[in-house]
Amino acid sequence: MSLANQFAAYTAWRTLLSNDIAGFQAWLGENELSDGQIDLRLSQLQERLREDRLNVAFVAEFSRGKSELINAIFFADYGNRMLPSSAGRTTMCPTELLFDAGKLPGIELLPIQTRASNAGVSEYKRFPEEWTVLPLDIDSPESMQDALRHVSETTRVTPEEAGRLGFEVGAGEIDLYRIGDDGLVEVPRWRHALINFPHPLLKQGLVILDTPGLNAIGAEPELTLSQLPNAHAVLFILAADTGVTQSDLTIWKEHICTGGSTRRGRMVVLNKIDGQWDELKTAAEIEAEINRQVESCAAILDLPTTQVFPVSAQKGLVAKIGGDADLLARSRLPALEAALSGELIPAKRDIVCESTESEFGDVVRRVRGLLDSRLSGLQEQLTELTELRGKNRGVVEYMMGKVRAEKEEFEEGLQRYYAVRSVFSTLTNNLFAHLGLDRLRQLTGETREAMLDATFSKTLSVAMHAFFVQSRAALSNSGREVGEILAMMEAVYKKFSVEHGLKLGSPTSFSLLRYEKELDRLEAWCDSHLNTMVSLLTHDKKNITQKFFEEVAIQVRRAFERANKDAEVWLRAIMAPMETQVREHQIQLKRRLESIKRIHQATDTLEDRIAELESVGKVLDQQLARLDAIELQVRDLLSPAQMEELRAA
Repeated sequence: MSLANQFAAYTAWRTLLSNDIAGFQAWLGENELSDGQIDLRLSQLQERLREDRLNVAFVAEFSRGKSELINAIFFADYGNRMLPSSAGRTTMCPTELLFDAGKLPGIELLPIQTRASNAGVSEYKRFPEEWTVLPLDIDSPESMQDALRHVSETTRVTPEEAGRLGFEVGAGEIDLYRIGDDGLVEVPRWRHALINFPHPLLKQGLVILDTPGLNAIGAEPELTLSQLPNAHAVLFILAADTGVTQSDLTIWKEHICTGGSTRRGRMVVLNKIDGQWDELKTAAEIEAEINRQVESCAAILDLPTTQVFPVSAQKGLVAKIGGDADLLARSRLPALEAALSGELIPAKRDIVCESTESEFGDVVRRVRGLLDSRLSGLQEQLTELTELRGKNRGVVEYMMGKVRAEKEEFEEGLQRYYAVRSVFSTLTNNLFAHLGLDRLRQLTGETREAMLDATFSKTLSVAMHAFFVQSRAALSNSGREVGEILAMMEAVYKKFSVEHGLKLGSPTSFSLLRYEKELDRLEAWCDSHLNTMVSLLTHDKKNITQKFFEEVAIQVRRAFERANKDAEVWLRAIMAPMETQVREHQIQLKRRLESIKRIHQATDTLEDRIAELESVGKVLDQQLARLDAIELQVRDLLSPAQMEELRAA
C-alpha cells in the first residue's frame, strides 16, 4: 500500500477514535455522569487527536537530491516539480510544509536578521508580524514554482554581520561562507520558511521538514535540539556516487544518530543510483555496484543494510508524472515509500494509542467507580427497606437511627479527609517549589551571571555543568515529593475503602523519568558543542554564553514547562476520584436517611419506594452495560488489528 493510502487509513482510524471519544463525552453529559474535570480531559483528548501531526524530516548536505526526493514522494501528482530542484544549493533555510486551515495558502518567511536576537524560531511563530508573507496560487503550478523559489534566496552581508548571525566565515576554498571580491559574504536571506499548502496529505496532518546542509543546520540549533529529535521519521539522504562523505558523517553522528544509537523511523536514502545506469554494463553488474555502495554506507554508519534504500528520486518523479511503471520500479522509489509508511504510521499510532489509553482508561475507571458506588448505595437502601417489610414503627425508628449514626460517623471521618486535603496542598506546594518555573528562572539568572562574570574558560565550563546539576536536582527532589504524595494517597484510598466502602482502587502513578532523560540529552549536546576545550578556547565568552541560553537553557525551560503541565494533570487526577467518591457517599447516606424518614412519616408507602429504587437500579445496570460497550468499542479501535482492517479496506 502506498504512503498516501497508509496515511488515509491512519487518518480514518484517528477520526473514528475521535468520534467515539466525542460520543462517550456526550453520553456522560446526558446521564449526569460527568463533571468539569472529566469534560475538560475528554475535550483536550479530542483536541490532541484533531491536531495530531506526523512530522517527517529530510536531512542531507546540499546537492544530494533532497528536494527532488520530496517532490517525487509527495508532489508527483501535480505533474511538475513543486520545490526548486537543480544543481547546487536550492534549499537555503529550514522549510516546513504543512496545512493550516485557518490561513490562506502562502509562504511565510522569517528574515535571517532575527538570528541576532535571543529568540528561537518557535518563539517567532507567535509573532506573525515578524514574517514576510507571500500568497500561493495553488491553481497555477508555474506560479507556485516561482513562489517556492524564495527558499533559495540569499543576501550579502559584511563578515562581522555573518558571524553575528551564526555563520562561520572561512578563508579556504572549501568553506561555504567566505568573503567575496566585494568584501561581503553570501548567506541565506531567510532563517525559516513555512509553506501553507492544501495538499491531501498535509491536510491530514503530515508536516514535511526540508533542512539545509551541515553549515545551516549547525547555525540553527533548534533543528538539532528540538525538531529533528521529535520528528517521527528522519530520511538522511546520501549521493550514490560519493557515498558517505566527511560532512555527511558529521551530520549523521551529531544530529541524527546522537548518543551512538538510532531510533525507530531513521532511514538512509542512497539517492541518484541512475548515475550507475551504464549501457556498457549488464544489469547484474549495475546491481552489484549499487549493493557494494549500500554495504559500504551501512558499514560506515553502523547500520544493517536493510535501513539503507538505494533510489533515483529524479527518475521516480519522471516515472510517476509520465505513468511509466517500469521506470518507477527501476527507480526503487516504491520500496522506500513502503518502508517509510511501515515505519512512520505504526510509530505514530503507538504514540496516539498510548496517550489515549491512559487518558480514556482513567476516565472510564472513574465513571465506573461512580456507577458502582451509586449501585452499592442503592442496593444498601433496598436491603434496608426490604427488611422493613412487616416491621413495626419501632423497627423503622431503629433503622433511621442506625443510618443517622452512620452519617454522623462518616462526617467525623470527613475531618480526616479535610486534613488530607491540607497535607496534599502542602506537598503540592513543595513539589512546585522544586519543579516550578520560578526556581528555574532563578537558576537561569544565577548561571547567566556566573558565565558573564567568568574570567577563565574553566569557570564557564563549571557554570554550564552546575546548571544541569541543579536542574537535575530539582527533578530529583520533585520525584521524592511525587513519591510522598503517592504513598499518602495510597494509604488514604485504602483507609476510606475499608472504613466507608468507597470504591477507589489504586491512585494513578506518575514519573519524571522522561524529563530526566531529556536533561541527559541536552547536557550531552551541550558537552559536545559548547562545553568543549576547543569551543571554550576559540570562541568569545559572550558568544558561548549567548549560545548556551539561546540553544540549551530554552530547551530545558520547555522541558520543565511540559513537566509542570503533566504534574498538574496528575495531581488533579489523583485527587479527583477521592473527591467524587466522598461527595457521592455523602449523597447516598442522605438519600438513605430521607428514604427511611419518608417511610416513617408515612408520606411514601414502603412498596412504592422499593419499586422506585428497583427502577433506578435497572437504569444504573443499563449505564454500566453501556459503559462496558463504549470501553470495548474504543479498546477495539486501539488494538493493532483495527488498523490492519482499515488498511485492507
